[in-house]
Amino acid sequence: MASGIISVILYAILFYQIKLYGDCIEQFYYLGASVYGWWFWIKHRNKSDEDLINIRFSNKLFIYISIIATLIISIILDFFISKVHLFLPLIFTEKASFPFVDALTTIMSFTAMFLLAQKRIESWIYWIIVDIIGIVLYFIKDVKFISLLYIILLILATKGLISWIKTYNKYNLKNK
Repeated sequence: MASGIISVILYAILFYQIKLYGDCIEQFYYLGASVYGWWFWIKHRNKSDEDLINIRFSNKLFIYISIIATLIISIILDFFISKVHLFLPLIFTEKASFPFVDALTTIMSFTAMFLLAQKRIESWIYWIIVDIIGIVLYFIKDVKFISLLYIILLILATKGLISWIKTYNKYNLKNK
């Protein structure tokens, strides 16, 4: 738990320094999500695997709404991030770097977490896209170690997608 909190704080500082303000703000969300996740897993530690049955694909309407909402909120956040140095010049002394990409990956990460909490398989697709963008973005920003980390996260997200699809197929074939 303490290492997770320290990690989030260090990432926030790093992203602030390289002017990826959306990623910086995102870390505070992850801090809250980490505390909640820790509490939730402690509380539900002895539950059975029945929850795996609830893994599902979303219907097309839900997917379209998720994508449209992600894009609209990303555009709104892009506006804020690209002007944050004007709104809060004492905190953000320089212009943001790659504001739209930063906003998009931030909102996609929030959407992915939301979908993951609902056990929707599409969450892994969001994570895969975020990881691919992150690999390139952090490489360009010359934080190659974070870029390497995102390669590892991409592998894990791909494994998560495959695993959830297998689990989904296993439970659906049983119940037919």
